[in-house]
Amino acid sequence: MPNSPSVAVSDQPRPHIKSKQRVAAHGEVFTPPHIVEAMLDLVEQETANLASRFLEPACGDGNFLEPVLRRKLAVVDRFYKKSQYEWERNAVLAVTSLYGIDILEDNVQACRERLLGVVAERHDTHFEEPNLRFLESVRYILARNIVWGDALTLLTVGSEPAPIVFAEWSPVNGSRFKRRDFVFDDLLHPEQASLGPRQPGLFGEEQESLFHKPNRPLVSDRGENVFLPHRLREYPPVHFLELSHAHG
Repeated sequence: MPNSPSVAVSDQPRPHIKSKQRVAAHGEVFTPPHIVEAMLDLVEQETANLASRFLEPACGDGNFLEPVLRRKLAVVDRFYKKSQYEWERNAVLAVTSLYGIDILEDNVQACRERLLGVVAERHDTHFEEPNLRFLESVRYILARNIVWGDALTLLTVGSEPAPIVFAEWSPVNGSRFKRRDFVFDDLLHPEQASLGPRQPGLFGEEQESLFHKPNRPLVSDRGENVFLPHRLREYPPVHFLELSHAHG
């Protein structure tokens, strides 16, 4: 793609391990592609749903997320390839549905670039006219959905660990997306979030009041307990080609 961000897609088979040292230190072993595809066949209906969300808590460089994305983009190809605008809008929707966490920073970067490369490759297949704003939006979404963190502690990795935060992207008014941020820990442990602040000093008093707010118990019309997580942040709807500029 002329003048497009640097992306690369390789057809070379990927090794199951990168090094014995990484296996010993992090238990890093990549699932073979044929096993990945067999597992995804078990949830084929969801992989064909552009809005169905997938989270890989140890995503590596995208061994599971790439084939999920390819399956979703096949649906986009089937219904929208006659219109570049509609294809791009629905491709963005497919990308927003993918989430990943990995404890190794190089894996996180590789996963983001791998998924971006898949989108750019499919775009090139159908359209001669490049769209840098579209690829910038995809890159922006992946930078927030693929997180450098520890899925066991639910914290980011780095000099200043913090609770992992994921963005929910909801299509509204046709071509706009609304972003809402949620703390991952609260999504996994609603019973803890409903109790209010945790033990003092876990994240600091300021973060306690920011991340953990008491929830009111809710019951559905069928008598089932319902949990509605608290939003950490909420943004106004933005056109899908302006996401990176509007949110910074």
